[in-house]
Amino acid sequence: MITLKDLAAAVGVSPSAVSLVLNDLHRGRVNEKTAARVREMADSMGYVPNALARGLRTKRTHTVGVLSDGVASVPFAGRMLEGVQSAAWEAGYLAMIIDTTNRAELTDQSSKSLLQRDIEAMILAADYHRTVGLTAVPPAMPVVVLNGVPADGSAADSVVPDEAGGAHSAVSSLLQAGHRRIAFCVVGGDRFIASRLRHDGYRQALVEHGVDEDASLVVEVPDPSTTHAYEPVRRLLERPDRPTAVFCFSDQIAFAVYQASDDLGIRIPEDLSVIGFDDQEFIADALRPGLTTVRLPHYAMGAWAARRAIERLHGDAQGPAIGVTVPCPLIERGSVAPPPR
Repeated sequence: MITLKDLAAAVGVSPSAVSLVLNDLHRGRVNEKTAARVREMADSMGYVPNALARGLRTKRTHTVGVLSDGVASVPFAGRMLEGVQSAAWEAGYLAMIIDTTNRAELTDQSSKSLLQRDIEAMILAADYHRTVGLTAVPPAMPVVVLNGVPADGSAADSVVPDEAGGAHSAVSSLLQAGHRRIAFCVVGGDRFIASRLRHDGYRQALVEHGVDEDASLVVEVPDPSTTHAYEPVRRLLERPDRPTAVFCFSDQIAFAVYQASDDLGIRIPEDLSVIGFDDQEFIADALRPGLTTVRLPHYAMGAWAARRAIERLHGDAQGPAIGVTVPCPLIERGSVAPPPR
């Protein structure tokens, strides 16, 4: 690593003169010709300032810690980390990320590792929308929960997707296309906050269009995977009064609808319209026809979390913690058409 001493020796000046030039404090102390030589030599030698040493001097490291729980291993959730990194970089900060890969025993040690590196703020990123327990941090350190709500709502800012709004948009588009028998394939149980919120959006859209909810068209599956959804979905489509459209909790469940439809000779979208949720790469855009789906705004959520943490650091954001929801846009492809006559 090139040091100030190396650079000073190459130019033939003192290390203090080099420091003054690179910190733009040289006016009246180092002449402009020498300053230009210092900058040129720094560029040619690939000099990079020592961030640790600078942090010791300024008491600022310009580093935001990100503790994620399996986010890096979820195909579509990784965009949250990209959003954090991009927004932090634009603000002159580095995002230092540790992913615990869903191993709870690593959480405390990972948090301590970030704190030992003098991070200035902490972002806790969840792999799916859920309640997140806060880790122990210094009282003045800003904390933002990404893709979740803090167990203590007053302790941290948070950002989540607008699950209900996304479901409302999806079901409204089916109703506007003329569908009235719209099934909802949802993950059962209390594991996912999103199950309840997306069901709320489904109901609201039906009510607004004067359609009564048919409880028999709400099909619960054990988890969001294609494998576990196939049999419940097939039973739904084998009914003599099967729906003309299906709104799915996830794109993987929508994939099961495609599989069952193909096995039963049901054409999409001519005989059955389908909408998913997630906009998962290699599923939504790879199916034929392409799957109309609701996109989770992971990049925008990550960027908001980073900006919020930095605003708290600078004092630009003050007052009680807030929770925000980010809209989930409907991505239209080829899986929706008017119901068959």
